[in-house]
Amino acid sequence: SDDGKLSFDEFKAYFADGVLSGEELHELFHTIDTHNTDNLDTEELCDYFSKHLGGYENVLSVLEDLNITILKAMDKTKKDYQEASNLEQFVTRFLLKETLNQLQSLQSSLECAMETTEEQTRQERKDPTKPEVLSIQWPGKRLARRLQRNNSLSSNNPHSSTGWIEEDSQLMIQINRLQKLIDRLEKKDLKLEPLEEEVLEENARSHIMIVQRQMSVIEEKVEEFRLALKQYVESASAQGGCLHVSIQKLPSNFRFIVYEFWESSNAWNSHLQMNYSKAFQRSNVDFLETPELITTMLVPGKY
Repeated sequence: SDDGKLSFDEFKAYFADGVLSGEELHELFHTIDTHNTDNLDTEELCDYFSKHLGGYENVLSVLEDLNITILKAMDKTKKDYQEASNLEQFVTRFLLKETLNQLQSLQSSLECAMETTEEQTRQERKDPTKPEVLSIQWPGKRLARRLQRNNSLSSNNPHSSTGWIEEDSQLMIQINRLQKLIDRLEKKDLKLEPLEEEVLEENARSHIMIVQRQMSVIEEKVEEFRLALKQYVESASAQGGCLHVSIQKLPSNFRFIVYEFWESSNAWNSHLQMNYSKAFQRSNVDFLETPELITTMLVPGKY
């Protein structure tokens, strides 16, 4: 609630990992609460986790330095890019893309490690007590965890509010809509090793491009970002190659996910060169805490 301390409900909403039970989370909460106030302050949290950092102390320190370095580079890019030559702009775009690729590779490794350790713990645990699950959707987490959270939250839990349920319902609507779209686009059975090659006409439009854009917005910039995002979505939706645009607002940390469906990769690339798209990317330098994460996927099928 932004009051500088965490109640148990807030603690559980943030730290529940789908493995620890409610009783174990409650015990951990009181272990950290050395002041015995039934609330955790920053000092108590820092004291507890500082004792358990181990090898991750250096990792977190490097990440903090990396975050500062990236923000400085982004700020310089914002100031210099428009006045740079075509060659200098190309080099800047390449460096941004390479930086993003490196960060995505690191993120994939971390996600794999997280899921492996969690799965291993679940297999080893013999305790039949039902675990508490995440109340916050972290980037890259499997959908099953979010669904599990909805099924396990009790009716008197303050985090199972109508707003959150509606957001999860909207997510399921989008997933169902995507499934129906894929079903319409791809009519044949999947063959990993087809007996015959599929010959496409030279200009055949046989794939659509699905784009996911994840953006973490600075709290003070949320309203400005919403306005810029609204203008961007309206402009993108009006493009001939755009099939659909959808926005998902996550319930924490001012995170937004934009899903875009384009007729082809060429349509997507042309869209990126449009003035409204470039203007949105430039404005995000001011609005976002970290560079946005863009994931693309080509889906076989004709439309």
